[in-house]
Amino acid sequence: MSMATPTLPSTSTLELGAIGNCAYSALVDRYGRIVWCCLPRFDGDPVFNALVDPSDNGALWSFELEDFARSEQFYEPNTAILHTRLFDVHGQGVEIVDFAPRFYHRNRMFRPMTLVRRVTPIAGAPRLRVVLRPRFELGTVKPTLTQGSHHIRYVGPNLTLRLTTDAPISYILGETVFVAKRPLDFILGPDETLAEGIHEVARSFQQNTSDYWRTWSSRLHIPLEWQDDVIRAAITLKLSLFEDTGAIIAAMTTSIPEAPHSGRNWDYRYCWLRDAFFVVRALNSLSEIGTMEDYLRWLGNVVSQAAGGHIKPLYGIGLETELTERIVPHLPGYRGMGPVRIGNQAHEHFQHDVYGNIILGAAQAFHDRRLLRPAGLAEFEQLERVGEQAWRIYDTPDAGMWELRTRARVHTSSALMSWAACDRLAKIAARFGVTERARFWHERADTIRQRILQEAWNEERQAFAESFGGRDLDASVLLMAEVGFIDPRDPRFVSTVDALERTLCDGPYMRRYEAPDDFGKPETAFNICTFWRIDALARIGRKEQAREIFEAMLAARNHLGLLSEDTHPVTREMWGNFPQTYSMVGLINGAVRLSAPWDTQI
Repeated sequence: MSMATPTLPSTSTLELGAIGNCAYSALVDRYGRIVWCCLPRFDGDPVFNALVDPSDNGALWSFELEDFARSEQFYEPNTAILHTRLFDVHGQGVEIVDFAPRFYHRNRMFRPMTLVRRVTPIAGAPRLRVVLRPRFELGTVKPTLTQGSHHIRYVGPNLTLRLTTDAPISYILGETVFVAKRPLDFILGPDETLAEGIHEVARSFQQNTSDYWRTWSSRLHIPLEWQDDVIRAAITLKLSLFEDTGAIIAAMTTSIPEAPHSGRNWDYRYCWLRDAFFVVRALNSLSEIGTMEDYLRWLGNVVSQAAGGHIKPLYGIGLETELTERIVPHLPGYRGMGPVRIGNQAHEHFQHDVYGNIILGAAQAFHDRRLLRPAGLAEFEQLERVGEQAWRIYDTPDAGMWELRTRARVHTSSALMSWAACDRLAKIAARFGVTERARFWHERADTIRQRILQEAWNEERQAFAESFGGRDLDASVLLMAEVGFIDPRDPRFVSTVDALERTLCDGPYMRRYEAPDDFGKPETAFNICTFWRIDALARIGRKEQAREIFEAMLAARNHLGLLSEDTHPVTREMWGNFPQTYSMVGLINGAVRLSAPWDTQI
């Protein structure tokens, strides 16, 4: 009997859920298809790549239901465990539970390179087939298959994956339709034999992983309003931590265009010091300090490696310094909109805000008495070397935080972060009673502050411009209030907010800048800029307007509460790499800033 399989929508969609365990991640679409998963870690080979190869050559893992009619998808509350329900036209259905094991075992965190998929019939006797097609070497190599009584080995040139399952092996190999009458477990991971039975392992892994995430979530200090949204954003940020080294990736994907057919396709599977600081800051605001402690391990190595000299804006998650950018020509790209890029040329850039981001990312460790390893004078002296570099370059041209490839200026946002570096060093020195150093760094901070106030202000436009002596507007100057550079009710800042709204906003959405860049004028709104606007409006007393925009951003998320990098102001469609840590940070910051206090209800 042939299988009646309706044509499902393209695998190039951001209607996705993210699962992971702080070692690797996978993205699952509404139909239970794994369309993206890099192994053995975030920046590894995309063994499932259908997100950027929607052709028949794309690598994916799906459970295809005969006579498929509809699906439902949701996260198990307060966890990173994803449930997808598929139903056929007769009302018969299955539930797929997807997760990556993560829990404490033998006094250490257990986070194997293992993907668990549990399929349970929930109505009738549905017929399905398993389509498991991993590829290796960026999709160019089909694996060699070997099999045992309850496993299939997918052998590639540099990686072998083993599927252990209690489903019929012959049906999986033949992609044969069969009746799903009983629960089935699928465990894909290293080429190792399971210590216990398949069902027992899958069940215990699920229970332990659920317990871990529920405990982790229960310890968050969350705002009264938008609690579920904040918890989902926090879990997503946690999933972006590469716990082995402490690096935090900017997003789980590469080459999702920032706008249709724009060519703005970049690889975000690395650790930007800027993005990581904002992640740490957001999680700290929820009293989740474990991520900061992990990140500081990685950051300490970056600072030590630089030895007081130039620091790159991004590094590989294993501290790699060379991330040579190249195009993968045989992959068609998201919705066929190539190119697909591996690596990122930005590792060659001079982006001078990096020094401030380092010190801002580490600052709480000098003041927080809860830390197992609080930072001390030795760490302060190491950071002073970073501060010296910030002072040396604060008024010299760079590529800026938007990583412009063909234009260098003295960017206001870069000078602002150099000010923040000196300001925070002064406060750390005061914390330790090193008054001479506190005075030293305070004087430097004040010098930079005066330069910014004089040279970034544009009288004609009544706003702080994107560069010294410039007139173009840029949303990044909104960070002036967030990092404490200026009183948000200062008339110059209020006027800047007004000017940015007139120039960069499409309704609730905000673009990064007005001047054309290497690819022309930006078409989509950059989500973090919209969240910066929300923060600025709240700080200057326009909370109702801020709440309206915040609700619009909540509506811009996908069905699981996740955001990519960009939102199209007309179609409201998500574009850019996914899930974007910057965007999820903005969601947390907005909720914390705007929520009514707990004591209004209790």
